[in-house]
Amino acid sequence: MRARTWVLVLAAVFALLQLANVTGRDTPDTKNYLSYALSLAGGSKRGVAADTIDYVCASQASTARRDQSVHVVRFHRPDPADRVRDACREREWRQVEPRLAAGQTDGHTVPYMTERFMRIFEARPGYPLFLVPFVALLGATWGLWAAGVVIACAGGVLVFLILRTLSVPVPLALTGQALYYVLPCGTTAMRPMAEGLLMALTLAAVWGCALVLRAGRARAGYALVGGSLLALFTVKHSQALFLGVCLAVAGALLALRRRRRGRAPGRETLVLAAIGLAGAAGTLVLSRLLHYPTVSDSLQDLLTGHFARPDRADPWPEFWQLQGNFWVEWLRRQAWEPLFAAALAAGAWGALRRAGAVGVFLVAAAFTGVLTQAAHPDINIWGERLIVLAWLLPVVGLPLLLEPVVRGGRVALPAQGQAERARAAG
Repeated sequence: MRARTWVLVLAAVFALLQLANVTGRDTPDTKNYLSYALSLAGGSKRGVAADTIDYVCASQASTARRDQSVHVVRFHRPDPADRVRDACREREWRQVEPRLAAGQTDGHTVPYMTERFMRIFEARPGYPLFLVPFVALLGATWGLWAAGVVIACAGGVLVFLILRTLSVPVPLALTGQALYYVLPCGTTAMRPMAEGLLMALTLAAVWGCALVLRAGRARAGYALVGGSLLALFTVKHSQALFLGVCLAVAGALLALRRRRRGRAPGRETLVLAAIGLAGAAGTLVLSRLLHYPTVSDSLQDLLTGHFARPDRADPWPEFWQLQGNFWVEWLRRQAWEPLFAAALAAGAWGALRRAGAVGVFLVAAAFTGVLTQAAHPDINIWGERLIVLAWLLPVVGLPLLLEPVVRGGRVALPAQGQAERARAAG
């Protein structure tokens, strides 16, 4: 079969496997994104609230039913779904109803929490806009599931495209696609929240770098990097800032390295760095003009339990203390279960040794996951989803590391490919 056929087969197998869990994937953020999407689709505030609460509570009921069916003591008891659903609806409406009655109806999200907290999600229209056609055509349950499948499959395809642009053999490129699906990237991408779209757009930016530096398609690559940064701003502007800064730093480091070796910095590298810097600067300017939540708002949200407590008068000392405590505990847990750390190390080795300049940009893109986690040092956030972008490094880097093994220890490339690699490596 042709390579594209195998790509589609892998994506189809992944999609079929996701039918095992159509419900039960929601997170606390899901109801904010879903209500935003339903509002954009034209629903009334109360109707949107009802549909969102029904989705969340049906999901909790389904999870409760499955959990009880395998509980060693309670598996023979009556189905708890109705009881869990009713309790959930009562609890959710108890939060929403008073705020609707008080006139807290501005914006697109349903007022599950204070206006100050909901402003954080009002500044993220990109993912709800993506959801609109899915939930409008298929409803909340199947719409969110289908959107997750599309996002997750697109991420895997982008991994394949990056690896093929780097002249990796088709079997290894397919391995990278499969790794994206089976590692936490795929699980997180299927969750109805923005992280899946963030990963796909970040991979699109990395592919743009590869097109510029390896395929000689500079115009398409620059447009892809710039477009990804712009789209990231609509999904989560902090990710656009982090990626822009990291791409700029990566380009600057590559240029300095080449200068120290007596070589020209490289026009393509400098342009990519400039696009990253422009993206970061544009993010800061646009977020200020649009009155998006600031770093101070994010800090107070973290330290006050989503504004449930009074603001901290001087939050920075507490933040840095929490930051230190978090990373000590995080490292302790990684030492206990070192799979993630080992995968990162192997992925970085493969990327930097086999992908040249593109590998540096890949490491920079993956590092945005570390920055996102550092901005929210909360050890209790589900599934380490904030740092999930760092998994992109082993997903792309491990197939690169295995390339010499697959080729019998020799990398046989056409003369043009050898020249491109030498130029990219500087």
